[in-house]
Amino acid sequence: MTNPTPGDAGDGPALRRILAGPGRPELLRLLAEELSGTDLTTLLLEATRRRAERTTPAEVMRRYRTDRFTAPAEVDLVRLRRAEDALIDALPPDFRTLVPAPLVPLATHTAVGPVDARKVVATVRGTEVAADPTNTLALEAARRRARLLAADPRSATPVRLATTQRVVRAQQFAAPGATAHFQLFGLVSAGRDTGGLAFERQHLVEHLRFAARALARTGAGRAEIRLTGLDPSAAPLIARVHEALAGADGLGPAVDLVEDPDRASGRGYYTRLCYKVFAVPAAGAAPVEVADGGFVDWTQRLTGNRKERLLIGGYGVERLIA
Repeated sequence: MTNPTPGDAGDGPALRRILAGPGRPELLRLLAEELSGTDLTTLLLEATRRRAERTTPAEVMRRYRTDRFTAPAEVDLVRLRRAEDALIDALPPDFRTLVPAPLVPLATHTAVGPVDARKVVATVRGTEVAADPTNTLALEAARRRARLLAADPRSATPVRLATTQRVVRAQQFAAPGATAHFQLFGLVSAGRDTGGLAFERQHLVEHLRFAARALARTGAGRAEIRLTGLDPSAAPLIARVHEALAGADGLGPAVDLVEDPDRASGRGYYTRLCYKVFAVPAAGAAPVEVADGGFVDWTQRLTGNRKERLLIGGYGVERLIA
């Protein structure tokens, strides 16, 4: 999830209208600042209970027909499962898979992402619905790295995690047939800076090789991987990656590795270097973006250790099989 939406929710006309009623100007401050988290949850649960008791089955049916958050996906389940299996099979052997919870702590996407809070679906219980599996994987990777660091403050043992998850995003999507929920495959590699860009080089090469295998095994077509350096330190890293992938054990003839210095998205979200993966389904066809990834500082902030490093990648499963 990139490009957080600027601005403040208080600027919205709908919110101004709500707060303009008698006795309401202090309502937002009371809910956001005065009540404890427990008291706010109690209040919202009771409000939700009362609303649910007044809701008729006919209204539930109407919401199901019209609410974009509840509409089923149009993708075929069997094809989706086969693509997920192909992605899992393409993982290097050192990766561990996990089944994440559908919820994460409130502000996970904002504090770690960073992502505008209005792009995620919050619950009344101090949580929010998962909007990107890499955020969840980053939390788990930070927890495991913190445990390793507690045993050895200089531990460089990497943590490699992957999962597939149905995610929900609140922003409106203009693409035809787009729904508020979709399947994403995520992978992260966490570890320690040991100098000489050793972590970055090793794990970036590993992620790019995975991208090549993933597209080959899902039958998505020829792969085009575009690298974007975000600061001067990326230049030697890109050069070393090209060198590492130039031999017989590189990405293979069905993959093009190119540089994309003019990429605009992802700046301020990723650090040092990011990449996009495109599928070219047939000769002369337009490339279709299927994956996005790069280095982030999330585990640094989650563990409070500036030596920590994290590389993430997210794949749109439905895009791969489209």
